[in-house]
This record gives sequence, C-alpha cells and structure tokens, in this order.
Amino acid sequence: MRSLGVSTTTAGPRTRNPLPRLRLIDPRPIEQGGEMRYLLRDPLQLCDDMLIVSPALAAALAFCDGTRDAESICAAFALHYGRRIPVRAIEQLLDALDQACLLENERASAAQAAALEAYRRAPFRQPACAGNSYPDSAPALKRALNEYLEAHDKSASAPLHGQGIISPHIDYPRGGPVYAQAWSAAIHIARRADLAIIIGTDHYGDDPFTLTRQHYATPYGVLPTAQPIVEALAEAIGPAKAFAGELRHRVEHSLELPLVWLHHARNGRPIEIVPVLAGSFGSFMHNGHAPSSSPLIQSFLDAVARLVRNRRVMFIASGDLAHVGPAFGGPPLNAEGRAMIAGADEALMAHMQAGDAEGFFDDIRRVGNRNNVCGTAPIYLTLKLLQATQGNAAGHTRGYAHGYAHCPADDEGTSIVSVCGITLE
Repeated sequence: MRSLGVSTTTAGPRTRNPLPRLRLIDPRPIEQGGEMRYLLRDPLQLCDDMLIVSPALAAALAFCDGTRDAESICAAFALHYGRRIPVRAIEQLLDALDQACLLENERASAAQAAALEAYRRAPFRQPACAGNSYPDSAPALKRALNEYLEAHDKSASAPLHGQGIISPHIDYPRGGPVYAQAWSAAIHIARRADLAIIIGTDHYGDDPFTLTRQHYATPYGVLPTAQPIVEALAEAIGPAKAFAGELRHRVEHSLELPLVWLHHARNGRPIEIVPVLAGSFGSFMHNGHAPSSSPLIQSFLDAVARLVRNRRVMFIASGDLAHVGPAFGGPPLNAEGRAMIAGADEALMAHMQAGDAEGFFDDIRRVGNRNNVCGTAPIYLTLKLLQATQGNAAGHTRGYAHGYAHCPADDEGTSIVSVCGITLE
C-alpha cells in the first residue's frame, strides 16, 4: 500500500502515456494519521498494489481524462480550485497509478487479459466475499444464516409457492434480517426449481448484459452454470457484447450474495444457474423510451422465455433500493428525509408486487433516479421475464413483501441504503 501527498519530491519510472486516462476506480474515504485520505480501489483487482492519496490528489484525478499531460492537469486543477499542485507531485501520482494498473494503457490491458485467462481457466468462480461478508466454511456459514432465520418473525414469511424473488445484495451484517425474511418465504420456490436465472446489478459496468460460462462456488459447493443456455443467450445478444466485461463477474457481489442464500435454502443441494450482470438503464432515464423498446433487451427477454420452456425455473432479481446521503454525494439524511425515502420505496414495492415493470421504471425515471436505486435493471428485467414466461400482463403477477430496512452507510447515520425482499408468483 502506497500513500501519496502533494509534497512529494521523488518520481517513479515513466512508462505511461503522456496523456493519461484513468480507468474506472472506486475511491473510498479513510482516515490515516488523523487526516482524511482516499483509498483508490480497482474494481477488477488487476494489481495487488493499493494507493492512498490526499484529498487534493484525489480531486486531480478528475482531470486524468486522456486529453492532458501532467502540466495541463496542474493548470486545470489550479483554474478549478484556485490553488496549485507541484507538477512533480502529479508526475509521481501518474507513475504510481500506472504501476497499479489504474490507467488505460498497455500495462493495464495486459494485466486484464491475464486475469481473464486465469478466471476462465479455473474450474469455477471463487467466492469473493467469503470470509468477509459471511463465513468461508460450510458449517460456520450454516450456523450464521440459520441465526438470521431464527431471529425473524416466521409468521410474516410463511413459505410460498411461486416463481421468483427480489432479494437484497447488500452485505449480510447489514441486510441479514431482510435476506432471512425473503428467503425463508422463498424456500419452496428454491427447492422446487431445477434452474435459477439470476440477474444482478453490474456496479462497475454499463454493458446491458454480461454473461459468464463459469460455475459459481459457495462454501456449500459448486452451483453449475447452465452453459448451453448461456451460449444461446450470447448468440441472441451478440457474443462479443455478452462476454466483453466477463471479468467483472470475478469480483461482483450482487450475484454471489443471493446465490449463497439460494444454496442454503436448498440445504446445500446444487442447482443449475444462469448468472447475468445487468448494466445501467441510464439512457432510458432521458430518452423517454421503455427499456423493453430496445431490440437488444427484447431479444434477451424472448431468448430467456424460449430457453426455459419446460424447466422449473426460479427468477432472482438481485437489487437494493435507495442509496442516499453524503456517502453517495447527497446531503445528510434526517428523519424527514428517511420518511420520504420510505414513501418512495413503498410506491416502488407496490409496482413490484403488481408485476408492473413499466410503472416501477416510470416512477424512478420521473424523479431522475434521485434516490440512486441500484436495482433498477435487475428488478425491471425480472418482472418482464415473469410476464414473458407466464404469458401474464402487468397486474397479473402477485407479489408479497417480506422485510424492508434502512441500512446505515456511514458512521454518522446520515447515509442509508434501503433494501426489501419480495416473492413473486
């Protein structure tokens, strides 16, 4: 781990492009030595090196857009913030970013190609969250999840027969009670199914759909990916598009965390899965069109409906709801703000329970997704798939709510992530 500030006087080897472009990174505020710093995390984990930078250098990253050299970055920073950073500090920052594979260049491309090859060569996708969000051994995991199940009001989550679930994908320490309520209600659905189609939020990519041929492992064993279905879906949406961002499966938690609950609900028995990452619906927020008006999205929906015919399929939408407060770039949330979030979420949950994908999306679009609902695409697509596979129109699907919570997203209690669980039939 390397820490950089604006008073740096040394520089590393320069093998980078003189006009550096920053890759997508995940900066996290941390405290170091009593001062605020930013940890620069690579979502793809191409390099073991991690950088910690001062707030000033973190702000300078916004100007690493592929059009400026080090001196131009300094000039743009000075113009925007009214203060100067030494060129040598920017030079060292850029060299450190290069060494950590955080710039778009040949070094990062080679590291990504090697990581993808290793991922595809492995017998299965290794759990990324085991040992952190949940125990990494089967006995300890079983105890932990059973504790969540035993703690909730079982009368509110009587097992139902249906075909789908909307599950959180937040970490278990914060979302465990809602997972327990939702998955205890879905236990019959999980045990009856012989195929699970799971669609999760792609937190670090904008590709509409990202597939993988890899099986998914949990501490209970391996959930085999239905590779023939994956291949057929890839043909429907275009193989190049389908696998372009496949490496994101390696680190994405939105599929892993609900799949662990699926495996638990089945008492550790495997089931074939089709793991799909869904990118942002941001373009539909502005163009006035329904997502299903996209030929690509409609091709995906039609292909799934065709491919799961004669299967006992379970559909899983992995998506959290609101992300609001300073942790997500917004103002601190007070009691009134929490009540407003709860009201907005209640309206969205009503659309989910009615199987109304278009109403669900329209409510989010109407306010420009100001609450940062990260489960928009998975929930919408799952509701549409229920219609397509059951021959239902909106309003014919019935859903049942099983849990709702505001999970803390900062130490001050002014940022939250809201989550819910819903079973669908």
